[in-house]
Amino acid sequence: MSPISKGATKRRPIDEAGRKPDRSAKEDRTAVLLDRIKAAFNSDEEDAAITAAARTDPDAQPNLIRRGRPRLSNAKLAVLLRLDPDVVERFKAGGTGWQTRMNDALRRAAGLD
Repeated sequence: MSPISKGATKRRPIDEAGRKPDRSAKEDRTAVLLDRIKAAFNSDEEDAAITAAARTDPDAQPNLIRRGRPRLSNAKLAVLLRLDPDVVERFKAGGTGWQTRMNDALRRAAGLD
């Protein structure tokens, strides 16, 4: 019968003396990898120095790029308004732009134009 039990799926390495290998070698490799990772990143002081130098560079371009249409100074307000069906049908019968025409009519009625 083999030294591995029937349900075992993998063997653990054993050295010449029949002992399990020392885990310190693996811990050493882990420490070396952690040191490499830490060396790849800047410290807070280095990061602050790099940021300050980049901000004072006259040739640097600003990172801010605004996308899309500029905001309107008099942006419209979305409201829920209950109107009589015949009023809505009258404005819709005029074709596209009925909401703008309705807004213009309300402005005239309110004395804003």
